[in-house]
Amino acid sequence: MDDESRVQYEGFRPGMYIRVEIGSLPCEFVTNFDAHYPIILGGLGSSEGNLGYLQMRLKKHRWYERILKTKDPLIFSLGWRRFQTIPLFHMEDHNGRHRLLKYTPQHMHCGASIWGPITPQGSGFLAVQSVTGSKASFRIAATGVILDLDKSVTIVKKLKLIGYPFKIFKNTCFVKGMFNTVLEVAKFEGASVRTVSGIRGQIKKALSSPAGAFRATFEDRLLMSDIVFLRSWYPVSVPQLYNPVTSLLLPAGQKDSWSGMRTLGQLKHDLGIRNKPNPDSLYKPVVRAPRRFNPLHIPKELQKALPFKSKPKQQQPKGRTPRDLQRPSVIREPHERKVAALLHALSTVHNYKRKNAHKVQHAKHKEFLQQKEKDEEAKLKRQREAKKKLYRVMGQKDQKKQRSSLKGAPSDL
Repeated sequence: MDDESRVQYEGFRPGMYIRVEIGSLPCEFVTNFDAHYPIILGGLGSSEGNLGYLQMRLKKHRWYERILKTKDPLIFSLGWRRFQTIPLFHMEDHNGRHRLLKYTPQHMHCGASIWGPITPQGSGFLAVQSVTGSKASFRIAATGVILDLDKSVTIVKKLKLIGYPFKIFKNTCFVKGMFNTVLEVAKFEGASVRTVSGIRGQIKKALSSPAGAFRATFEDRLLMSDIVFLRSWYPVSVPQLYNPVTSLLLPAGQKDSWSGMRTLGQLKHDLGIRNKPNPDSLYKPVVRAPRRFNPLHIPKELQKALPFKSKPKQQQPKGRTPRDLQRPSVIREPHERKVAALLHALSTVHNYKRKNAHKVQHAKHKEFLQQKEKDEEAKLKRQREAKKKLYRVMGQKDQKKQRSSLKGAPSDL
Protein backbone atom coordinates (compact mmCIF):
# COMPACT_ATOMS: atom_id res chain seq x y z
CA MET A 1 0.00 0.00 0.00
CA ASP A 2 1.39 3.39 -0.92
CA ASP A 3 1.97 6.09 1.73
CA GLU A 4 -0.95 8.28 0.67
CA SER A 5 -3.49 5.49 1.13
CA ARG A 6 -1.88 4.38 4.39
CA VAL A 7 -2.00 7.94 5.81
CA GLN A 8 -5.73 8.10 5.13
CA TYR A 9 -6.29 5.04 7.37
CA GLU A 10 -3.79 5.41 10.25
CA GLY A 11 -2.63 9.04 10.04
CA PHE A 12 0.89 10.37 9.77
CA ARG A 13 3.47 8.05 11.29
CA PRO A 14 6.32 9.34 13.53
CA GLY A 15 9.32 10.35 11.43
CA MET A 16 7.35 11.49 8.39
CA TYR A 17 7.78 14.95 6.94
CA ILE A 18 4.57 16.96 6.66
CA ARG A 19 3.59 20.43 5.54
CA VAL A 20 1.39 22.57 7.83
CA GLU A 21 -0.35 25.74 6.66
CA ILE A 22 -1.19 28.29 9.40
CA GLY A 23 -3.16 31.39 8.63
CA SER A 24 -3.08 34.91 10.14
CA LEU A 25 0.58 34.76 11.22
CA PRO A 26 2.55 38.00 11.74
CA CYS A 27 4.97 38.81 8.97
CA GLU A 28 7.86 39.00 11.47
CA PHE A 29 7.52 35.24 12.06
CA VAL A 30 8.39 34.60 8.40
CA THR A 31 11.04 37.28 7.94
CA ASN A 32 12.83 36.44 11.23
CA PHE A 33 12.48 32.67 10.90
CA ASP A 34 15.48 30.78 12.30
CA ALA A 35 15.78 27.14 11.29
CA HIS A 36 18.15 26.46 14.22
CA TYR A 37 15.48 27.53 16.75
CA PRO A 38 12.97 24.70 17.45
CA ILE A 39 9.23 25.38 17.15
CA ILE A 40 6.63 23.18 18.89
CA LEU A 41 3.10 23.13 17.49
CA GLY A 42 0.11 22.41 19.71
CA GLY A 43 -3.67 22.62 19.52
CA LEU A 44 -6.23 24.38 21.71
CA GLY A 45 -9.79 23.50 22.54
CA SER A 46 -12.74 25.58 21.41
CA SER A 47 -13.16 27.15 24.87
CA GLU A 48 -9.48 27.82 25.49
CA GLY A 49 -9.32 30.89 23.27
CA ASN A 50 -11.21 33.09 25.74
CA LEU A 51 -9.70 35.18 28.54
CA GLY A 52 -10.96 35.28 32.10
CA TYR A 53 -10.08 35.12 35.77
CA LEU A 54 -8.12 32.10 36.97
CA GLN A 55 -7.83 30.93 40.59
CA MET A 56 -4.72 28.90 41.30
CA ARG A 57 -2.68 27.42 44.11
CA LEU A 58 0.90 28.64 43.97
CA LYS A 59 4.11 27.98 45.88
CA LYS A 60 7.42 29.79 45.54
CA HIS A 61 10.15 27.40 44.50
CA ARG A 62 12.48 26.63 47.37
CA TRP A 63 15.59 27.10 45.20
CA TYR A 64 14.56 30.55 44.01
CA GLU A 65 16.53 33.21 45.86
CA ARG A 66 13.95 36.00 46.19
CA ILE A 67 10.39 36.09 47.45
CA LEU A 68 7.64 37.13 45.05
CA LYS A 69 5.72 40.36 45.53
CA THR A 70 2.07 40.98 44.76
CA LYS A 71 1.43 43.00 41.56
CA ASP A 72 4.90 42.28 40.21
CA PRO A 73 4.60 40.87 36.64
CA LEU A 74 5.32 37.16 36.20
CA ILE A 75 5.72 35.07 33.03
CA PHE A 76 3.57 31.92 33.22
CA SER A 77 4.05 28.77 31.19
CA LEU A 78 0.51 27.43 31.26
CA GLY A 79 -0.56 24.75 28.82
CA TRP A 80 0.54 25.71 25.27
CA ARG A 81 0.95 29.37 26.17
CA ARG A 82 3.62 31.60 27.64
CA PHE A 83 2.32 34.97 28.75
CA GLN A 84 3.02 37.74 31.21
CA THR A 85 0.40 38.83 33.73
CA ILE A 86 0.08 40.45 37.18
CA PRO A 87 -0.90 38.00 39.96
CA LEU A 88 -2.49 38.82 43.32
CA PHE A 89 -1.42 36.51 46.15
CA HIS A 90 -3.89 35.81 48.94
CA MET A 91 -4.48 33.48 51.86
CA GLU A 92 -7.82 32.03 52.96
CA ASP A 93 -8.60 32.62 56.66
CA HIS A 94 -10.59 30.29 58.88
CA ASN A 95 -13.76 32.32 58.25
CA GLY A 96 -13.52 32.02 54.44
CA ARG A 97 -12.08 35.52 53.86
CA HIS A 98 -9.37 35.75 51.18
CA ARG A 99 -6.81 38.15 52.65
CA LEU A 100 -4.34 39.85 50.32
CA LEU A 101 -0.68 38.98 50.86
CA LYS A 102 2.10 41.41 50.07
CA TYR A 103 4.65 38.63 49.56
CA THR A 104 4.54 34.86 49.04
CA PRO A 105 5.02 32.85 52.26
CA GLN A 106 8.12 30.77 52.80
CA HIS A 107 7.75 27.00 52.20
CA MET A 108 3.93 27.30 52.06
CA HIS A 109 1.24 27.31 49.40
CA CYS A 110 -0.92 30.38 48.86
CA GLY A 111 -3.73 31.35 46.54
CA ALA A 112 -3.20 33.46 43.41
CA SER A 113 -5.61 35.19 41.03
CA ILE A 114 -4.66 36.23 37.49
CA TRP A 115 -6.25 37.38 34.24
CA GLY A 116 -5.37 34.92 31.49
CA PRO A 117 -6.58 32.31 28.98
CA ILE A 118 -9.18 29.79 30.10
CA THR A 119 -7.38 26.55 31.02
CA PRO A 120 -8.87 23.27 32.31
CA GLN A 121 -8.84 22.75 36.06
CA GLY A 122 -5.95 20.72 37.39
CA SER A 123 -3.49 22.02 34.78
CA GLY A 124 -0.02 22.61 36.16
CA PHE A 125 2.10 25.67 35.44
CA LEU A 126 5.43 27.25 36.27
CA ALA A 127 6.37 30.91 36.50
CA VAL A 128 9.57 32.86 35.88
CA GLN A 129 10.28 36.54 36.32
CA SER A 130 12.32 36.97 33.15
CA VAL A 131 13.22 35.02 30.00
CA THR A 132 15.95 37.43 28.94
CA GLY A 133 19.47 35.96 28.72
CA SER A 134 20.75 33.07 30.78
CA LYS A 135 21.20 33.56 34.50
CA ALA A 136 23.63 31.58 36.61
CA SER A 137 21.08 31.20 39.41
CA PHE A 138 17.85 29.19 39.47
CA ARG A 139 15.17 30.80 37.24
CA ILE A 140 11.91 28.99 38.07
CA ALA A 141 10.19 31.32 40.53
CA ALA A 142 7.02 29.39 41.36
CA THR A 143 4.95 26.33 40.49
CA GLY A 144 1.29 25.48 41.03
CA VAL A 145 -1.99 24.20 39.68
CA ILE A 146 -5.25 25.73 38.37
CA LEU A 147 -8.16 25.48 40.84
CA ASP A 148 -11.09 27.48 39.45
CA LEU A 149 -12.09 29.54 36.41
CA ASP A 150 -14.52 32.16 37.79
CA LYS A 151 -14.46 35.42 39.69
CA SER A 152 -16.20 34.09 42.80
CA VAL A 153 -13.19 34.78 45.03
CA THR A 154 -13.16 38.32 46.43
CA ILE A 155 -9.72 39.39 47.61
CA VAL A 156 -9.70 41.99 50.40
CA LYS A 157 -6.99 43.91 52.18
CA LYS A 158 -7.00 45.47 55.62
CA LEU A 159 -8.07 49.10 55.97
CA LYS A 160 -7.73 50.93 59.29
CA LEU A 161 -9.63 54.21 59.75
CA ILE A 162 -8.62 56.57 62.58
CA GLY A 163 -10.71 59.20 64.36
CA TYR A 164 -10.44 61.47 67.41
CA PRO A 165 -13.07 62.33 70.05
CA PHE A 166 -14.12 65.96 70.38
CA LYS A 167 -17.03 65.65 72.86
CA ILE A 168 -17.43 63.13 75.67
CA PHE A 169 -20.64 62.44 77.65
CA LYS A 170 -19.99 59.56 80.07
CA ASN A 171 -19.89 56.44 77.82
CA THR A 172 -21.11 58.32 74.73
CA CYS A 173 -18.62 60.12 72.54
CA PHE A 174 -18.62 62.26 69.37
CA VAL A 175 -15.83 61.26 66.98
CA LYS A 176 -14.49 63.20 64.01
CA GLY A 177 -11.79 62.70 61.38
CA MET A 178 -12.70 59.10 60.47
CA PHE A 179 -15.16 59.80 57.61
CA ASN A 180 -15.76 62.68 55.21
CA THR A 181 -19.51 62.58 54.52
CA VAL A 182 -22.73 61.50 56.18
CA LEU A 183 -23.16 58.81 53.52
CA GLU A 184 -19.90 57.14 54.54
CA VAL A 185 -21.04 57.09 58.18
CA ALA A 186 -24.39 55.57 57.15
CA LYS A 187 -22.59 52.66 55.46
CA PHE A 188 -20.73 51.86 58.69
CA GLU A 189 -23.59 52.21 61.20
CA GLY A 190 -23.39 49.41 63.75
CA ALA A 191 -19.72 48.68 63.03
CA SER A 192 -17.41 47.89 65.95
CA VAL A 193 -14.73 50.42 66.86
CA ARG A 194 -11.96 50.29 69.41
CA THR A 195 -9.55 52.65 71.12
CA VAL A 196 -5.80 52.19 71.45
CA SER A 197 -6.27 51.65 75.20
CA GLY A 198 -8.57 48.67 74.48
CA ILE A 199 -12.05 50.16 75.08
CA ARG A 200 -14.58 48.68 72.64
CA GLY A 201 -17.50 50.59 71.14
CA GLN A 202 -20.04 50.82 68.34
CA ILE A 203 -20.96 53.45 65.72
CA LYS A 204 -24.52 54.69 66.31
CA LYS A 205 -25.49 57.61 64.06
CA ALA A 206 -24.02 60.41 61.95
CA LEU A 207 -23.95 64.02 63.18
CA SER A 208 -25.09 67.02 61.16
CA SER A 209 -21.86 68.92 61.78
CA PRO A 210 -18.96 68.67 61.30
CA ALA A 211 -19.13 66.57 58.12
CA GLY A 212 -18.21 62.94 58.71
CA ALA A 213 -18.57 63.05 62.51
CA PHE A 214 -20.66 60.45 64.30
CA ARG A 215 -21.94 59.40 67.71
CA ALA A 216 -20.57 56.21 69.26
CA THR A 217 -21.04 54.39 72.55
CA PHE A 218 -18.23 52.66 74.46
CA GLU A 219 -17.81 50.27 77.38
CA ASP A 220 -16.12 52.93 79.50
CA ARG A 221 -15.57 56.66 79.55
CA LEU A 222 -13.04 57.91 77.00
CA LEU A 223 -10.39 60.59 77.39
CA MET A 224 -9.70 63.39 74.93
CA SER A 225 -6.25 61.88 74.35
CA ASP A 226 -7.70 58.55 73.14
CA ILE A 227 -7.52 57.48 69.47
CA VAL A 228 -10.49 55.60 67.97
CA PHE A 229 -9.89 53.25 65.04
CA LEU A 230 -12.08 51.04 62.85
CA ARG A 231 -10.74 47.83 61.30
CA SER A 232 -12.37 47.12 57.94
CA TRP A 233 -11.64 45.23 54.71
CA TYR A 234 -11.36 46.75 51.24
CA PRO A 235 -11.90 44.66 48.03
CA VAL A 236 -9.01 44.55 45.56
CA SER A 237 -9.55 43.97 41.84
CA VAL A 238 -7.29 41.74 39.74
CA PRO A 239 -5.41 43.70 37.02
CA GLN A 240 -6.49 42.64 33.51
CA LEU A 241 -3.09 42.21 31.87
CA TYR A 242 -2.37 39.49 29.31
CA ASN A 243 0.89 39.95 27.41
CA PRO A 244 1.91 36.90 25.29
CA VAL A 245 5.62 36.17 24.99
CA THR A 246 6.44 36.93 21.32
CA SER A 247 10.04 35.76 21.29
CA LEU A 248 9.59 33.95 17.95
CA LEU A 249 8.98 37.30 16.21
CA LEU A 250 12.45 38.63 17.11
CA PRO A 251 15.38 38.44 14.66
CA ALA A 252 17.71 35.47 14.64
CA GLY A 253 20.14 35.51 17.56
CA GLN A 254 17.80 37.68 19.66
CA LYS A 255 15.16 35.06 20.50
CA ASP A 256 16.23 35.02 24.16
CA SER A 257 16.19 38.81 24.57
CA TRP A 258 12.41 39.30 24.89
CA SER A 259 11.53 41.58 27.83
CA GLY A 260 8.03 42.46 28.91
CA MET A 261 6.78 44.67 31.70
CA ARG A 262 9.42 45.49 34.30
CA THR A 263 8.85 45.18 38.03
CA LEU A 264 8.66 48.22 40.28
CA GLY A 265 12.11 47.45 41.71
CA GLN A 266 13.65 47.23 38.23
CA LEU A 267 12.04 50.53 37.19
CA LYS A 268 13.41 52.32 40.25
CA HIS A 269 16.85 50.80 39.66
CA ASP A 270 16.92 51.77 35.98
CA LEU A 271 15.63 55.32 36.60
CA GLY A 272 17.80 55.88 39.68
CA ILE A 273 14.84 56.50 42.00
CA ARG A 274 15.45 55.98 45.72
CA ASN A 275 12.71 55.45 48.26
CA LYS A 276 12.28 58.38 50.61
CA PRO A 277 11.92 57.31 54.23
CA ASN A 278 8.58 57.84 55.89
CA PRO A 279 9.04 60.47 58.63
CA ASP A 280 6.63 58.54 60.85
CA SER A 281 8.87 55.45 60.63
CA LEU A 282 12.06 57.19 61.79
CA TYR A 283 13.21 56.92 65.39
CA LYS A 284 12.80 60.09 67.37
CA PRO A 285 12.85 60.96 71.08
CA VAL A 286 9.48 60.42 72.70
CA VAL A 287 8.28 63.45 74.68
CA ARG A 288 5.17 62.84 76.75
CA ALA A 289 3.48 65.50 78.81
CA PRO A 290 2.70 64.47 82.40
CA ARG A 291 -0.85 63.21 82.66
CA ARG A 292 -3.13 64.53 85.37
CA PHE A 293 -5.84 62.14 86.51
CA ASN A 294 -9.10 63.24 88.08
CA PRO A 295 -9.59 62.37 91.77
CA LEU A 296 -11.38 59.12 92.48
CA HIS A 297 -15.07 59.69 93.15
CA ILE A 298 -16.95 56.98 95.09
CA PRO A 299 -20.73 57.30 95.45
CA LYS A 300 -22.10 57.60 99.00
CA GLU A 301 -24.20 54.44 98.70
CA LEU A 302 -21.12 52.48 97.72
CA GLN A 303 -19.10 54.02 100.56
CA LYS A 304 -21.66 52.74 103.07
CA ALA A 305 -21.30 49.18 101.77
CA LEU A 306 -17.48 49.24 101.86
CA PRO A 307 -15.55 47.92 104.86
CA PHE A 308 -13.90 50.46 107.11
CA LYS A 309 -10.46 49.71 105.70
CA SER A 310 -11.56 50.59 102.14
CA LYS A 311 -13.64 53.66 103.02
CA PRO A 312 -12.08 57.00 102.06
CA LYS A 313 -10.83 58.80 105.15
CA GLN A 314 -11.85 62.43 105.45
CA GLN A 315 -8.43 63.73 106.44
CA GLN A 316 -7.10 67.12 105.52
CA PRO A 317 -3.66 67.05 103.94
CA LYS A 318 -0.90 68.42 106.11
CA GLY A 319 0.10 71.71 104.61
CA ARG A 320 2.44 74.46 105.67
CA THR A 321 1.91 75.79 109.21
CA PRO A 322 0.79 79.45 109.24
CA ARG A 323 3.22 81.98 110.67
CA ASP A 324 0.87 82.95 113.49
CA LEU A 325 0.79 79.32 114.68
CA GLN A 326 4.53 78.76 114.47
CA ARG A 327 6.37 78.59 117.80
CA PRO A 328 8.38 81.79 118.35
CA SER A 329 12.08 81.58 119.18
CA VAL A 330 12.98 82.08 122.88
CA ILE A 331 15.99 84.14 123.99
CA ARG A 332 17.10 83.11 127.47
CA GLU A 333 18.43 85.32 130.27
CA PRO A 334 21.95 84.72 131.71
CA HIS A 335 20.46 83.10 134.81
CA GLU A 336 18.24 80.83 132.68
CA ARG A 337 21.22 79.79 130.59
CA LYS A 338 23.15 78.77 133.74
CA VAL A 339 20.17 76.76 135.00
CA ALA A 340 19.82 75.03 131.59
CA ALA A 341 23.55 74.19 131.53
CA LEU A 342 23.35 72.73 135.05
CA LEU A 343 20.32 70.60 134.14
CA HIS A 344 22.09 69.39 130.99
CA ALA A 345 25.16 68.40 133.05
CA LEU A 346 23.01 66.57 135.62
CA SER A 347 21.09 64.73 132.88
CA THR A 348 24.40 63.70 131.28
CA VAL A 349 25.70 62.27 134.58
CA HIS A 350 22.36 60.50 135.17
CA ASN A 351 22.36 58.96 131.73
CA TYR A 352 25.95 57.76 132.17
CA LYS A 353 25.16 56.11 135.51
CA ARG A 354 22.02 54.51 134.11
CA LYS A 355 23.97 53.14 131.17
CA ASN A 356 26.63 51.61 133.47
CA ALA A 357 23.93 50.13 135.72
CA HIS A 358 22.28 48.58 132.65
CA LYS A 359 25.59 46.99 131.63
CA VAL A 360 26.11 45.53 135.13
CA GLN A 361 22.55 44.24 135.22
CA HIS A 362 23.00 42.65 131.77
CA ALA A 363 26.22 40.90 132.89
CA LYS A 364 24.53 39.58 136.06
CA HIS A 365 21.58 38.30 134.05
CA LYS A 366 23.93 36.54 131.67
CA GLU A 367 25.74 34.84 134.58
CA PHE A 368 22.36 33.85 136.06
CA LEU A 369 21.30 32.24 132.79
CA GLN A 370 24.58 30.30 132.58
CA GLN A 371 24.24 29.04 136.17
CA LYS A 372 20.62 28.10 135.57
CA GLU A 373 21.65 26.12 132.47
CA LYS A 374 24.28 24.22 134.52
CA ASP A 375 21.72 23.42 137.23
CA GLU A 376 19.29 22.12 134.61
CA GLU A 377 21.96 19.84 133.15
CA ALA A 378 22.85 18.47 136.65
CA LYS A 379 19.15 17.90 137.40
CA LEU A 380 18.65 15.98 134.15
CA LYS A 381 21.72 13.88 134.92
CA ARG A 382 20.39 12.95 138.37
CA GLN A 383 17.02 12.02 136.89
CA ARG A 384 18.66 9.76 134.28
CA GLU A 385 20.70 7.97 137.02
CA ALA A 386 17.60 7.47 139.18
CA LYS A 387 15.64 6.04 136.21
CA LYS A 388 18.49 3.63 135.43
CA LYS A 389 18.60 2.42 139.07
CA LEU A 390 14.81 1.96 139.14
CA TYR A 391 14.74 0.03 135.85
CA ARG A 392 17.60 -2.18 137.08
CA VAL A 393 15.67 -3.17 140.24
CA MET A 394 12.50 -3.80 138.26
CA GLY A 395 14.39 -6.03 135.85
CA GLN A 396 15.88 -8.13 138.68
CA LYS A 397 12.38 -8.69 140.15
CA ASP A 398 11.05 -9.85 136.76
CA GLN A 399 13.92 -12.35 136.42
CA LYS A 400 13.20 -13.83 139.88
CA LYS A 401 9.53 -14.31 138.98
CA GLN A 402 10.44 -16.10 135.76
CA ARG A 403 12.85 -18.49 137.54
CA SER A 404 10.28 -19.35 140.21
CA SER A 405 7.63 -20.03 137.58
CA LEU A 406 9.97 -22.44 135.76
CA LYS A 407 10.68 -24.56 138.94
CA GLY A 408 6.95 -25.11 139.58
CA ALA A 409 5.04 -25.78 142.82
CA PRO A 410 6.43 -28.53 145.32
CA SER A 411 4.66 -31.94 144.85
CA ASP A 412 2.94 -33.75 147.81
CA LEU A 413 4.73 -36.91 149.11
